[in-house]
Amino acid sequence: MLRRLALRDFVIVPALELEFHAGFSVLTGETGAGKSILVDALQLALGSRGDVGVVREGAARAEVSAEFDAPASLAGWLDAAGFVGDEPGMLLLRRTVDAQGKSRAWINGSPATVTQLREAADHLLDIHGQHAWQSLTRAAATRELLDLQAGLSTIELVRRFAKRKAATDALAHARERGDELLRERERLAWQINEVDKLAPGDGEWDELNAEHQRLAHAQALIDAARAALQQVADADEGNAEALTSRAIDALGDVAEHDARIATIIDALQGALAQLQDASHSLNAYLDHADLDPRRLAELDDRMSAWVGLARRYRRPPADLPALLAQWRDELAALDAATDTAALEAQLAEADGHYQAEAQRIGTARRQAAGPLAAAVTQAMQGLGMAGGRFDVALTPLATPQSQGLESVEFLVAGHAGSTPRPLGKVASGGELSRLALAIAVTTVQGDPGAGAGTLIFDEVDAGIGGAVGDTVGALMKQLGRQRQVLAVTHLAQVAACADHHYLVRKSTQADGSTASSVAPVAGEARVAEVARMLGGDRLGGTSLAHAQAMLQQAVLAVASPGAAAPSPRRRSKA
Repeated sequence: MLRRLALRDFVIVPALELEFHAGFSVLTGETGAGKSILVDALQLALGSRGDVGVVREGAARAEVSAEFDAPASLAGWLDAAGFVGDEPGMLLLRRTVDAQGKSRAWINGSPATVTQLREAADHLLDIHGQHAWQSLTRAAATRELLDLQAGLSTIELVRRFAKRKAATDALAHARERGDELLRERERLAWQINEVDKLAPGDGEWDELNAEHQRLAHAQALIDAARAALQQVADADEGNAEALTSRAIDALGDVAEHDARIATIIDALQGALAQLQDASHSLNAYLDHADLDPRRLAELDDRMSAWVGLARRYRRPPADLPALLAQWRDELAALDAATDTAALEAQLAEADGHYQAEAQRIGTARRQAAGPLAAAVTQAMQGLGMAGGRFDVALTPLATPQSQGLESVEFLVAGHAGSTPRPLGKVASGGELSRLALAIAVTTVQGDPGAGAGTLIFDEVDAGIGGAVGDTVGALMKQLGRQRQVLAVTHLAQVAACADHHYLVRKSTQADGSTASSVAPVAGEARVAEVARMLGGDRLGGTSLAHAQAMLQQAVLAVASPGAAAPSPRRRSKA
């Protein structure tokens, strides 16, 4: 639910802060006062396109903040995106546009993108403008609305369609490029056979290099080891072990005279132990060191084979094992891609799964279409379309689609005896706006918990009046018992039904600029505004009395059975 809206330097609003409440609220005011500016500001906060035109003349930037109760459906998204606020249960959206047209956005104080604002908006409010009917002519919008009434989710259907399409594409690819794929398979098989003769092992190239390096320098290594051993232990005199031992003996004779000598002796004894270990290791190395010309020749031959294949396929020798594994994977994929029998079986299986889900979805849609059509038809009777009829047409598609096997279209007959036709072709703009209102009220009543929490109607009652206006007001008031409803209206009948009333005024400032302000009205001020809506600027006793009577009637009235559209029978979610 929308809790608070704050504006600064937005179009013709210098500064404004409004608190909103549950139920049905209206915004009224003279023509041109800026009633729709609040709707535009909300749309900006929720990610609509912002340009320099929203900045009040002479200001550095426009700023809009909207505070909502955070819906449970957004909790996971907010947490994943790092937008968890300091105050649990509250959601603050903020947007600025500067005089150069640069836009910035925040969610709960953290920088956000416009796309993220739009994602949040889907869970917060729905706006129905004067041209809300236009969405009802789009196939996707009508299908989604019917699915909402049927309690359907098409996520699984879309997933199965994608799998079916992948199987269809794979089979078509195999049939169209069969010869080409076969030639590619033969090439890969020949290359794999060539490298398989070498059978390169993982890490083998490094091992070959190390062994070759050792054997190629075997004589030098043996000579160096012998020389080192001579200096460490084998020299007749002056070798490292003997000299270290003598140093230990010399110090041992005087160690009792100075405690610090003991530390030096310990260090020398450690060095002597290391020299003895080195001597042992050098002897062991020489025992196993030998010249092996035959092994060196074998290494030369194998390394030459590695290098030859590496040059042929333009890869480093060490990459040959990975290249062989890659070719084997590609060959396996080609085998699968050219096995048309297996591909046909996969397509049949994927199509069967898709068809089962699509048939289930189609059945649920057909079951929901009748109650929805009946409910909207009933709502039309009180909206100046007496005798009219609403219908939901489900037409089989020539080819399966991701959203099912049928198209969904809304049809309308404007008067009794006429045949329903696509609603965009047979109704006037005013009739279409009323029809959009009837559908909106019907669908929301059918599922009070579905969709966004706040409904905004921006002058959808344009072009109507009289008894129809009374019905529109009653519908919105009834709707306000289930959802927060905000309506921009010029009808006194609608305004009188509201739980909360906000008045929009336009005034001229001291500097000659125009400014718009909004404030809640109640009591005599509200009576005066409703009277103005009834009779214009010249308020007389008759219009004031009429306004007072309308407001009292709205407070006391209990909606008659025909005042609001009944709810279509809901289907359980699959």
